[in-house]
Amino acid sequence: MTTNEHTTLVLGGTGRVGRRVTRRLIERGANVRVGSRTGEPPFDWEDPSTWAGAFAGVRSAYLMYYPEVEWPGAGDDIAAASRLAVDAGVQRLVLLSARNQDEAVRCENAVTSLPVEWTIVAPASFNQNFDEGVFLEPLRQGVLALPAGGNADPFVDADDIADVVVAALTEDGHVGERYELTGPRLWTFAEGVEEIARATGRALRYEPVTREQFADAIVDDGAPRDFAEPLATLISEFFDGRNSSLADGVERALHRKPRDFADWVAEIARTGVWDAA
Repeated sequence: MTTNEHTTLVLGGTGRVGRRVTRRLIERGANVRVGSRTGEPPFDWEDPSTWAGAFAGVRSAYLMYYPEVEWPGAGDDIAAASRLAVDAGVQRLVLLSARNQDEAVRCENAVTSLPVEWTIVAPASFNQNFDEGVFLEPLRQGVLALPAGGNADPFVDADDIADVVVAALTEDGHVGERYELTGPRLWTFAEGVEEIARATGRALRYEPVTREQFADAIVDDGAPRDFAEPLATLISEFFDGRNSSLADGVERALHRKPRDFADWVAEIARTGVWDAA
């Protein structure tokens, strides 16, 4: 499959992984359609009437569910959208999944059961949660409080994830593969925050909290309760120890080692993104 013969739809094409995938595909000469609420045609996970039109004329697609594949109901939405994709003539689907999550497994099964070339990409927690996501503002304030206890996670770089996704979309040899993507070593959140503190010279700390305390804090910040509760459950389950192991997906897909979290922190610290609020 060559990239200049068809259109590739990138759902979440302006997000942390999606924009990296989009950039890489364009650099390879691909015809890219960014799937977003403001895209042309638009794609909105909250509006099923937009789904079919986004897949029209598309030969391959990167599926990223918003807010997360672990979110309640994600499996039903992924199943419906994937069927529409196949009905529209899409030949290859690459799903951004998650490790060891029941709803993510439902999403995976929805894709792998279809008559389509598929690849599953299931990453650990992104490095970029610390500088582009929900961990950034707490770090600027000096304290990252999460319902993750002292469990470890092999944080993975979104650039490594994007490289695997693009390979699966554009190259042979990845069809039917499920790649679990991790960094090269395990980090507790206390260790991760300490690494950022060392690189920035700031006094930062990690504070373990309960799921209920985390949800209450999200609500206090203005989020609705029906968003805060599922988010707190998702985070507490993802970091309950079930994912405290390394996987070889980056090596299998790209034939190289994944980037280490410490190397990433050293580079990002120089940008000043973690300076005090």
